Amino acid sequence: MKEPARTSDARGQSKNRKYDLAERLLDFAVRIINVVEALPNTLAGNHIAGQLLRCGTSPAPNYGEAQSAESRKDFIHIRTAEQNKRTQK
Repeated sequence: MKEPARTSDARGQSKNRKYDLAERLLDFAVRIINVVEALPNTLAGNHIAGQLLRCGTSPAPNYGEAQSAESRKDFIHIRTAEQNKRTQK
């Protein structure tokens, strides 16, 4: 059985933690949202906030979709169908 990856926390202390990309992506999205909330309510701040929200929160659901595909061929089919659906709006 594979051992959990050894990582260190913010204080530099070593600890065992299972590598879970989905959880890390969700944590990243939460951190992005917190950054966006701290931006000023100006025209430039709102523009940057929108861009950050779109690019910073999309990796988690994209990873979930990729993991739900049963094969590479299935994954390509799902992505093509999503792109077709978006262009038809």
